[in-house]
Amino acid sequence: MTSSIFRSVLNNTLTAYKTNTLNLRTVHTSSLFYAARKGTRAKARAKKVKVEVKKVGFIPHNQRGKNKLTTQVTNKHLDDTFKSESKDDVFPMKYYRWVVYSIEDAVRAHQDTHHPSMYNQPNAFVYANIELNMEAVKKNRYLETFTKLCLMPNGFPRDEERTILAFCKTPEMIKAVQDAGATTAGGHDIIKKIQEGQIKVFDYDYIIGHPNILTELVPIRGLIKRRFPSLRSGTLDPDLPALVKKLANGVQFKVVKDENQENFGFVQVPVGRLNMEPKQIAENVVTLLKDIQAGRPKRDGLFITKCLIFSPPSSEKFKIDPFLYVDRTLSKEVQGESDDEDEAVAASAL
Repeated sequence: MTSSIFRSVLNNTLTAYKTNTLNLRTVHTSSLFYAARKGTRAKARAKKVKVEVKKVGFIPHNQRGKNKLTTQVTNKHLDDTFKSESKDDVFPMKYYRWVVYSIEDAVRAHQDTHHPSMYNQPNAFVYANIELNMEAVKKNRYLETFTKLCLMPNGFPRDEERTILAFCKTPEMIKAVQDAGATTAGGHDIIKKIQEGQIKVFDYDYIIGHPNILTELVPIRGLIKRRFPSLRSGTLDPDLPALVKKLANGVQFKVVKDENQENFGFVQVPVGRLNMEPKQIAENVVTLLKDIQAGRPKRDGLFITKCLIFSPPSSEKFKIDPFLYVDRTLSKEVQGESDDEDEAVAASAL
């Protein structure tokens, strides 16, 4: 009797355990089976999708690809030395070489065209358009665009006015900097006004300083941020009056690189006004050419390739020879010093 009761209880227990085990397995594995079936069905449906191929009629060979935009890149480093020189005063320019003028003659020609009897703009700006070969020291490497400030010997009125904030200590230096053209100059008193918010540093185009006051500028470094005076940016100099004159009277220019031709760049910058003496404008152009040539990469070949003088609204452009004032190429000794120079170093030196 006891054994039969024990046997029946044991059978019931085993039956309940098997039932729960099957139920657990069913609950645990059903989602996996469903996911597998779902993925399989999705793949099968994807195979059934047919790709429609649009048939196009016959197109003649000379008409194919005309709907595609094709940009033809022409070499902008034009060299007309293969053309012959004209012996007449009037000739079609596309068949002969450009006439090379001196800077003074080019300015005089523009002064004639801007006379009150013609364009009637005797005070128009004179621009220099200088073309550059942007190839770096290493092959297939090119210089990046850069901006530079050139101090020309003969100043001329422009449409912009630059504000300069100068930090210096001694009263003599403060007076000299103000006489040179600084908007605001001072030492501890200026620093205190900046901390109190009475002077806003972003109202000034340039912020310069003397090396002996550099430690006192540390508390306002967070306010000045990237415009903090430094040797690298050229805003920290013991000769502040000369630096102020350069920033106030200098001409800022930017080398622009062509989007389609990486080895072509140009500079377009005003060099004077037509009411100035042609000799003064010529001195400004020579200074600009030397300043640009000083930043050339140390490689063989030309850096400055062409220089044109023009004055809007006239469309005339007069070609001058820049190699009368700067060297055409570098010497072998200078090139040998830069065999291991990286192109990034050359670009940063500009």
